[in-house]
Amino acid sequence: MDNGRKYKRMSPEEILKKIEKMKKGRLKIYIGAAPGVGKTFHMLRDAHDLKAKGVDIVIGLVETHGRADTEAEIKDLEIIPKKTIHYKGREFQELDVEAIIKRNPDVVIIDELPHTNAPGSKNKKRYQDVQEILQAGIHVWTAMNIQHLESVRDIVQQVTGIQVNERVPDSILKEADEIEIIDVSPETLRERIKEGKVYSKEKIQQALNNFFRKGNLVALRELALREVADDIDLRLEKERTELGIEEPSGIHEKILVCVNYRPNAEKLIRRGWRIADRLNADLYILHIKQSGHQDEKVIHEWKNLAEQFGATFIIQEAKSRKVAQQIVEVCRQYKITQIVMGMSARTRWEEIWKGSIINAIMRKLKYVDVLIVSDR
Repeated sequence: MDNGRKYKRMSPEEILKKIEKMKKGRLKIYIGAAPGVGKTFHMLRDAHDLKAKGVDIVIGLVETHGRADTEAEIKDLEIIPKKTIHYKGREFQELDVEAIIKRNPDVVIIDELPHTNAPGSKNKKRYQDVQEILQAGIHVWTAMNIQHLESVRDIVQQVTGIQVNERVPDSILKEADEIEIIDVSPETLRERIKEGKVYSKEKIQQALNNFFRKGNLVALRELALREVADDIDLRLEKERTELGIEEPSGIHEKILVCVNYRPNAEKLIRRGWRIADRLNADLYILHIKQSGHQDEKVIHEWKNLAEQFGATFIIQEAKSRKVAQQIVEVCRQYKITQIVMGMSARTRWEEIWKGSIINAIMRKLKYVDVLIVSDR
C-alpha cells in the first residue's frame, strides 16, 4: 500500500551509479568549529569501540599535536608507518596510501583531511589520498575544522581576519556517508587552552588573544552547526529522491507565497515572511504572469519587498490556463513545504465550471500545507 505517496522508478544509469557507490569504502568525517575541540580524541575513542567488536581498524595517520590525552588514546591501535618523501634535501613524513591499500583493513583513520602533501607525493592533497583509498573499498574516518571548507573561506576571513590556505572542496562533504560534529562551547574550549591542553604554555596567550577570541569561536561554532544541519537536510532529500519519493521531507521548511495583482499581494508576502522567520525557513515568492496582465511597477515593488525579506522571487509566464499545475511544479522543484495564498478570485460558478485552483493544488500536493489568507 502506497498511502498516496508517489515513487518513481530508478533509471538504469541511477542503478549503476548506486552499485558503484556500494563498491566504494564509506567515508566518515568528524567536524569541529576549531582546533582543540576533540575531533581526533573522539575518533580514536570510537575506533577502540569498533575494534572491540572485531572490526579491523588501523591508524593511517594521526596528528596528536603533542596533546597528552590524544596520545594516550592511541593505545594498542595498529599504526601504518608513514611514507618518507625527499624534496630538496629535506624529508617529509606523509600518509602511505599504497601501504594502506596493501594492508587492506576494514577501516583506516586518516587525520587532518585538509592537509597539503609534500612536493613529490602522488597526490597534492590528503583528501585525494582519501578518495583513492575509498576507491579501493576501504572505509575511512577523518577529521577537519569548519574553516577549511572551501565555501566558507570568505566568511571565515571576514569573521576572524585569518586567511585559511588549506581547504577542502564542499564536494568531499557531500561524498561523506556520515558526518559527526564534535561540539564544545567557546567557554569550554578557551578553558582547555588556558589549562595547556591544546597548546604549549608559551602559545596560550597568543591563541586566546587571536584566533580563539570568544567572538570568533561563537561565529565558527554557529557556522559548523549550520553547515552540518544543512548537510543533513540535503542528505535526507537526496535519499528520498533516490527512493523515488517526490514529496518534501518537511525537515527544513520552505515557504512559497503565490501573488497576483489583487490588493492583498503585499499582505501575503509579509505573512509569508513572518511564517518563514518564525520557522527559520527559506522564503519564495511566485508570480505567474497572465497574458494581458502586466504591471511592471507592481512587480518591481514585489521584487523589492522580496529582496528586503531575503526571499527568492520567481516569475513565470503562464504556460496554459492551468495555473495550479505550474504552482505544483514550482513546489516540487524547490521542495516547498508550505504554500501561502489569497482566497480565490473565482466566483462559485467559475470554480464549478473551471475548477478551484486551491483544491487542485491540494489534491496534487498531499504533503504540502496550504494557508489561505483572507482579503480582510
